[in-house]
Amino acid sequence: MSSVMVRSVVGAALGLCLAVGATAPAAAGAPGSASGSSVRAAPAVAEQAVSMSVSEVDLDGPAVNPITVTIRNDSSKSMSKVTASISGPVGWTVSGSQTLPSQIRPGASTELTFWVQVPERRPGFRTYTFSATATYRGGDGAGSVTASRATHSGTVLPNLAAAYNNVGVTNETATTAGNFDGEGNSFSAQKLADKGLTPGAAVSALGASFTWPSAAAGTPGNVASAGQAVALSGKGSRLAFLGSGAGTSATGIATVHYTDGTSSTGSFGFPNWSFQDATAHGATLVASSVGRNRPSGYGDAAYAYRVFANSITIDPTKTVEFVILPSNGAVHVFDMKLVP
Repeated sequence: MSSVMVRSVVGAALGLCLAVGATAPAAAGAPGSASGSSVRAAPAVAEQAVSMSVSEVDLDGPAVNPITVTIRNDSSKSMSKVTASISGPVGWTVSGSQTLPSQIRPGASTELTFWVQVPERRPGFRTYTFSATATYRGGDGAGSVTASRATHSGTVLPNLAAAYNNVGVTNETATTAGNFDGEGNSFSAQKLADKGLTPGAAVSALGASFTWPSAAAGTPGNVASAGQAVALSGKGSRLAFLGSGAGTSATGIATVHYTDGTSSTGSFGFPNWSFQDATAHGATLVASSVGRNRPSGYGDAAYAYRVFANSITIDPTKTVEFVILPSNGAVHVFDMKLVP
């Protein structure tokens, strides 16, 4: 999957407009004649911009792979002294700038091939951005144009359930499978049920209509965030998360990708499931259960173990395509929903 984001710097338009003031009187008797009338020519149409695009690049490495920059001249004047360069992700080596030996005539385009030293593919879902810039004379008069391409490596999972990788809820009669906090402890399914959190139950918070995971107790039913990319379609003003923290530093950045190829980011977090202010990291308390399941069985009934909600702002005018979760395994996500 890849997306192209092109920004062309448009030069000054032809602001030419011919205005004829008081014209000579029309001949007597001529139809439609009027003394002192004026005639205006249609305004000139602005020239089209010079545009540029960046091709996909093969991310299988280690290898030196090509990437192509295409420059198109849709203006009415030739482009000369065209110099283009491209940059890649931090630490990646890309071949140097190139200057065209000839002009790009109106209506024509040209391709320049650069070479990228691609390292060995890393696990997980990642986005790599390549940005190109060209300077020139003539053409639309803007003098420069830019373009970029974001290329993705890895798989976008079809839904959050496909990303479940943590057993955070167990039955009090079978606790050993649980490991919400990395120490073998987990939520009690029975105590969560007392608060209405049963498999498939509706949960309302922060204007979002969440669904509690339908996974059976003792099986993976939440995501310990590790940069997973998860498909999510629709529009909203916020993206809300239902979850809890394993530790006091359960925060991270979520990246929202839109269908037009753009993206936005937002930081959020959850308090530790116990022993931390319930409003830490800007979260909202959703449910508080009594005690937890330990490897040896149910216990710690003197303490509360909690579930929270939090949200980030997104662009309400765009359609969400997928979300990349934070790269922090302490951030456990049970559900996420778009909020109008």
